[in-house]
Amino acid sequence: MPHRDAAAWPWLRARVAAMRAKQDDARRGSAAPQPDAVVRTAVVTDSASALPADWSADLTGDGRLTIIPMPVMVGEEIYGEGEDDISETIALALASGTSVKTSRPSPGQFEQAYLAAQRRGYDAVVSVHISGGLSGTADAARLAAARVGIPVEVVDSATVGMALGMAVQASVRTAAEGAEAGTVAAAAADQAARTKVYFYVPSLEQLRRGGRIGAAASLWGTMLAIKPILAVDDGRIVPLEKVRSAAKAVARLEEIVAADAAARPDGVRLAVHHFGNPAEAQSLAARLEAALPQCPPAQISSLPAVLAAHAGLGVLAVIVGSGSGAGEDSA
Repeated sequence: MPHRDAAAWPWLRARVAAMRAKQDDARRGSAAPQPDAVVRTAVVTDSASALPADWSADLTGDGRLTIIPMPVMVGEEIYGEGEDDISETIALALASGTSVKTSRPSPGQFEQAYLAAQRRGYDAVVSVHISGGLSGTADAARLAAARVGIPVEVVDSATVGMALGMAVQASVRTAAEGAEAGTVAAAAADQAARTKVYFYVPSLEQLRRGGRIGAAASLWGTMLAIKPILAVDDGRIVPLEKVRSAAKAVARLEEIVAADAAARPDGVRLAVHHFGNPAEAQSLAARLEAALPQCPPAQISSLPAVLAAHAGLGVLAVIVGSGSGAGEDSA
């Protein structure tokens, strides 16, 4: 699916290109860079961040951003999110009832990423990750951080998807301004705290299997044909509202998102995730665009495989993030 957050990225791309040129000049000895013209802090995240490929491609080449793949097991086969094209494989597995499980990356993967940043000359690393309430990824990052010589600050974003992605974008933007690690980490944490995740799933069963909700909640939803609207709150998945039909659930999701977005005085960004239902996502994004003319068009993307494995087919998720519209604060 196309990513429609283009208005938010040119500033950062131009800034990164200019700083990269200055760094190259400095390495060749042709110019002395200004202190704030050198990116001193590398950023590491995981593939649950759902970052658009056309945004991150400009940043991963020189190591200022590294995305660690999250492993997904389909049956007996293990795939790496971002390394293998597994969306269709997961969709078929979910439809057929084949076991789909996920795991955290190994500490060794993080250790390699941190050491690579050190070899490239970065002073520090800020590692921003999926909620610790949903994954042990941040714990693996902390284990790796204790093994390396370069200073590493691990940020548990307490969120998922492009809510995590927006926090990563904030940290990359702050690092591009020459900020030290503490400031970069604070930018990620602040953005994550100002971002909400709302979503609807046709069935709670896959979330129950993955241990993301209790068995009682899943049984309750199935027996009564309840279509719940869920949210990520304090790092965990929580029920928000109970709706009797899929159509009413999607309509109510739209209302909740519109109310949240309209109430944010410092501007707003939206992202819409789906899995196996892109037309529904496009339709939802179009209605939100009409309801929120002050808001840039939502970025639309398939849910990362590691999250789709738990949400299941037919999920619709909307991320509402604060920021100055499509300007600098949106990075």
